[in-house]
Amino acid sequence: MVVMKMKFPFQKRVKLAQGLWILSWCATVAGAITFTLGCILKTELRRRAEVMDNTDIHIVPNTLMIVGLASLGINYFSSKICQDALDAGRFPRWKNFLKPYFAVSCFFTSLMLLGVIMSYAMKGSLESSLKVGLRNGIRFYKDTDTPGRCFQKQNIDRLQMEFQCCGNNDFRDWFEVQWISNRYLDFSSKEVKDRIKSNVDGRYLLDGVPFSCCNPSSPRPCIQYQLTNNSAHYNYEYQTEELNIYLRGCREALVNYYMGLMNTIGGGVLSVFILQGSVLVSLRLLQTSMEAVAGKENTEIETEGYLLEKSVKDTIMEYIDPVLKFLLLTNQVEEGTPAAASATPAAT
Repeated sequence: MVVMKMKFPFQKRVKLAQGLWILSWCATVAGAITFTLGCILKTELRRRAEVMDNTDIHIVPNTLMIVGLASLGINYFSSKICQDALDAGRFPRWKNFLKPYFAVSCFFTSLMLLGVIMSYAMKGSLESSLKVGLRNGIRFYKDTDTPGRCFQKQNIDRLQMEFQCCGNNDFRDWFEVQWISNRYLDFSSKEVKDRIKSNVDGRYLLDGVPFSCCNPSSPRPCIQYQLTNNSAHYNYEYQTEELNIYLRGCREALVNYYMGLMNTIGGGVLSVFILQGSVLVSLRLLQTSMEAVAGKENTEIETEGYLLEKSVKDTIMEYIDPVLKFLLLTNQVEEGTPAAASATPAAT
């Protein structure tokens, strides 16, 4: 069953070729934009690599960069085909090229759609990566003298100030770790000794947060220490006071930031996908409408174009069958090789 069959007089074929040429160059520009968007997302993810536990999320920008580059090549050849489309003598040279061209184009266009879907579906992976990464970042905050962690404090402080957040889930995460280095503690002080002894792990824990958690828009001077001690501060109630530190956790802030970025990019790439799909459909109609005039003197006759000569299922199987036969033949040769080798000594 022929899919999307249409009649094409000569003038309609001319307009289709001209419109497709313009559409191809628009899609080429869109491919470059897709590649750029992938690079931007990749850069933003690498900026916060120290608070991410894995790199699974990088599959989204990597996919966008690949399909962006592929789109440049696909649409370049599409524009060249359009230039030869109305020349019955030059168009046949593309005949053997078009079948693999459409297969490759459909693959990368589908990959583009996959990139759009992943940009909306990677929230869980991003959140779990940030959860572990931020927990480790807070734990190593004090290790400014440890190689490989020298800038951890600086990175966390800048992160909290830039995104106006505090801790992993919230500011209480700082209560569970020793974030002040031992080199800045006076171990002759009774207070320091008592705090260390009161902790099973021998850590110096306190109900305080780093300065980067302070909210500069608060009218009250920043309260960093003894946040849960009402008597330590004048006119202060821990349960009812609106704290003058950031209450939002950095994981929530980063997830919202990256998901907003990826959703925006996903919407843009979806538009590129629709444009790329339009190019492939138009090119296929132009190709099939031109096949009827190939080698004929009268090129101004009315022809018929179609999207698929057979049904969708039959067309997919037409592409898959040669691959399956090749794989089956390869497996048979590999299985038969040891038997042939072992039979040779017996014959001699």
